Amino acid sequence: MLGLSSLVVGVDVPWVTSWSGEDILGAAPCETIGRHLALIQASAPGRGKPQYSKNHLVRQRLSVARMLCPMCGETTDPSDRWTQVATRRCAGQLRARGGQVRADIGDDQVLIDAGSIAPLHRRCVDRSMKYCPHLRSSDDVMVMRFPRDWLVLPLLVKSDAGPGVAVAFLQLCGIKQTIDRRWRTLAP
Repeated sequence: MLGLSSLVVGVDVPWVTSWSGEDILGAAPCETIGRHLALIQASAPGRGKPQYSKNHLVRQRLSVARMLCPMCGETTDPSDRWTQVATRRCAGQLRARGGQVRADIGDDQVLIDAGSIAPLHRRCVDRSMKYCPHLRSSDDVMVMRFPRDWLVLPLLVKSDAGPGVAVAFLQLCGIKQTIDRRWRTLAP
């Protein structure tokens, strides 16, 4: 078994980060998505080395489904939800890429596509911007308040062998109260 790191989960390392001691176990029914089939990963945060570029499969889904801050792992209040790397997209753009956007949302409705990253507390945004070299050097960082209304899209993987399709991650999109009629001409 790998040793316990001196780095503190939720302080030095984001809560949602995978660790080298957390193996992917395969696909199984998962509570994070109502017992549907999903990729499952062992849970041993702090064991081994942090894998900063890899979100833990189960903690990622929990962070989106329960609106837990990916940095500290605590619940975010609707008045204190911030995103750092989200992209403004129209619902029609996501549909064109295969996104399962609800039918009641028009193609020209503007969404804040946060990808697989749930909103953070403002204090956690500030901390991560101060200490994370990737965020500090990225041109894609744009800190903005996350909308109160949102939707979740499953990101699926298909297995060549075994049970078929499983959920890997959950994609989060905030719903803005604006539209963009140019959505067909915008890049996906």
